[in-house]
Amino acid sequence: MIGDHHLIRNFVVRELPRNQGKPLSAEDIANRLQLSLPRVNALLDDLEKHLFFLVRNKIGEVSWAFPVTTDRTPHHLSFNSGERTFAA
Repeated sequence: MIGDHHLIRNFVVRELPRNQGKPLSAEDIANRLQLSLPRVNALLDDLEKHLFFLVRNKIGEVSWAFPVTTDRTPHHLSFNSGERTFAA
């Protein structure tokens, strides 16, 4: 992984628990990281293709970035900040 790969992956892992159980769209990631949408889509494709612990749902939103997911699992995480999410 190169710089922007890490930037996106770290952002998604940090933000999924803060997003109230909702996946993150490529548009939201691009806007918040100030990257172009084509660049974000290419990086998401690459991260998913090379199994860097990132998965998108049917409509292309990031719903899973190890160790967190917006999908319901039997594993629950709670953070000191009060955020809660499911563990992948």
